[in-house]
Amino acid sequence: MTGEGTDHGEERSGVVRRDRFSGGPARGFMSSLAADERIFEADLAVDRAHVVMLAEQDVVSDEVAGDILAALDDVESAGHAALPEGEDVHEAIETAVVERVGPDGGKMHTARSRNDEVATCIRYRLREDLLDSIEATVALREALAEVATEHVDTVMPGYTHLQPAQPTTVAHFLLSYESAVARDTARLFDAYDRTNRSPLGAAAFAGTPFDIDRARTAELLGFEGTVANSMDAAAGRDFLAESTAALATHATTLSGLAEDLVIFANKGYVDLADEYSSTSSIMPQKVNPDTLELVRAVAGDAVGGLTGLLTTLKGLPRAYNRDLQRATPHAWETVDAVSEATAVVAGAVASAEWPAETLEAASGEGFSTATGVADALAMAGVPFRTAHEVLAAAAERADGETPDIETLDAVAGDVLGESLFTYVSRDRVEAALDPVASVASRDSAGGPAPEAVAAQVDDAEAGIDADATALGDRRDALDAAAETLASEVDDYV
Repeated sequence: MTGEGTDHGEERSGVVRRDRFSGGPARGFMSSLAADERIFEADLAVDRAHVVMLAEQDVVSDEVAGDILAALDDVESAGHAALPEGEDVHEAIETAVVERVGPDGGKMHTARSRNDEVATCIRYRLREDLLDSIEATVALREALAEVATEHVDTVMPGYTHLQPAQPTTVAHFLLSYESAVARDTARLFDAYDRTNRSPLGAAAFAGTPFDIDRARTAELLGFEGTVANSMDAAAGRDFLAESTAALATHATTLSGLAEDLVIFANKGYVDLADEYSSTSSIMPQKVNPDTLELVRAVAGDAVGGLTGLLTTLKGLPRAYNRDLQRATPHAWETVDAVSEATAVVAGAVASAEWPAETLEAASGEGFSTATGVADALAMAGVPFRTAHEVLAAAAERADGETPDIETLDAVAGDVLGESLFTYVSRDRVEAALDPVASVASRDSAGGPAPEAVAAQVDDAEAGIDADATALGDRRDALDAAAETLASEVDDYV
């Protein structure tokens, strides 16, 4: 996406590279101009902020600054497709400015290198992408919390190792993912905040003798300060790694949710809307959860992107190396794919139907209420390990089915030497065996009982509101900076 730049313009088209470096088959291999369309607008903003600062610092005259800024407006109007040939968008824009302004157009590049320029452009654009990805996670959490609110009392089977374990509720299940996505949101915010620092003014890596104001360009571009060390500013790409890692982690969360929904759809526990399904090309009765299967695959893409990025960065010496041109696309591809997958999962969750009767009927399968009976015995003074032995023997005798109370009593007699009812009443055992009553009894903080889930819903909604506000604040800050930059540019043009 860049190579090392000069600190001044040349008086001709192709201003950055001399004739010696202008031809040959390697030129196309080195060019990133087509891929750089993504940061075209970012580069224009960075150019404008830099020129305004140069004029304010009397490094260039107001008249020259006005000519350059007007030329940048023309370049923007013409669009990326109209740029002249170049190794990258930065060279092409500079060439286009020189073509319009003449030699003074090359003063736009005073006191900077393409190294700090591209690092700034990447951060500038990645901020928007990260905010979009955060917005997608917040929308997913809203969908999870909303559906959970509708299913606080909908009992369903719970699993460990894909084996029937204990009954739970649809709300409890969905909120488990809301909690995970909330942490994903937090990681993305952290990545955003570390991305939101300006490298501009670092030049190639060793700073510049010109009297520049790095804080001013950071302010005009909406950054929360600068990357202080100039070598770190030009060379560092850990913000890309952190962002891609946060996205890969979130993609893994999505993959788990997608897998659960695919399995539940297979069992008839959830009905996915047609918009998030497809049919077979030959078997018309099929309703396939294709979108969720693709969401699972996106996790592999994201992990691959992170691996590719880290492998590219591994072992690079300071300061700038052209390898970095191949690093950034991993982040772009990952943020696009994961943000899209997040929106798909949110839609699938919001539109799915959960058949309450089917779920309740299945919730007691595999003697899933065994732990409830063991807990009842433990509460009556039987050591839990002994109670566990009673229920394990009963489960074995019932051959995977829920044993009747008589079987439980008989096994208790064998293990405890006393009747089951010496410790617990028949009514207490019947309640422990009932999936609905079992769920209602598990009212510890974070548990599936309706009142415990209601508290979790409240917490989730509060967290969603807080993150939506934080997202809005960051967007407002960027918008305000863009307005300030536009106003400053208007003073010169």
